[in-house]
Amino acid sequence: MSGTVKIGSSTQWRQVLSSSAIVVADFYADWCGPCKMIAPVFESLSTKYSKPNKITFCKIDVDSQQEVAQQYGVRAMPTFLILHNGSVIDTIQGANPPALTAAVDKAVKLAGGAASGGAVFKTAGHRLGGSGVAGSRTGASAARSFKWDFSSLIKTIIAFIGLYITTLFSLDPYKAAESSPFNKNAPPPQAQPSTGGAAGKRPTPGAKFKTLSDLGN
Repeated sequence: MSGTVKIGSSTQWRQVLSSSAIVVADFYADWCGPCKMIAPVFESLSTKYSKPNKITFCKIDVDSQQEVAQQYGVRAMPTFLILHNGSVIDTIQGANPPALTAAVDKAVKLAGGAASGGAVFKTAGHRLGGSGVAGSRTGASAARSFKWDFSSLIKTIIAFIGLYITTLFSLDPYKAAESSPFNKNAPPPQAQPSTGGAAGKRPTPGAKFKTLSDLGN
């Protein structure tokens, strides 16, 4: 059920009590002026807090439902009863909007905050041991950075040793170092033209391609 429920019988009243944890009942009369004055406040609270099978707002006409009114000893209008699991936990007599609102808010909290959704946490989650999830990503990134730096260091050491050995056994150390494959600043080797197969041949300098008329002559 959602919205305000108008009780039409004792049976319906018992069904509402058995199906909702919190029931807010408005005992009113059509001829009651204060009842009409506070009715919009009750409807606003009903629209805001009604929750199917958890929080139900009811209106009970004391003239047509005298049995229900007598069951709770209602003698003044309006009278608001708040019931938790079928038992009355709060009573507000008279048109008192602040008192009614405060009592309904307290009942909603008792029902486990049915009107509001769960809290949204925007901070980083924490793992067991107190370390944040964001911190674990930072540690993994630092480990990858260290691994990359260590690999570069090994390559640099190998290049240095190879360059040193090349120049050590050469008659011209400078030239050997310059042409060594370990020299990072050396220009890349030029590709040599292939000599085997038709794909590697180049046109003979000065050769001219014949046209169809030349072939005919």
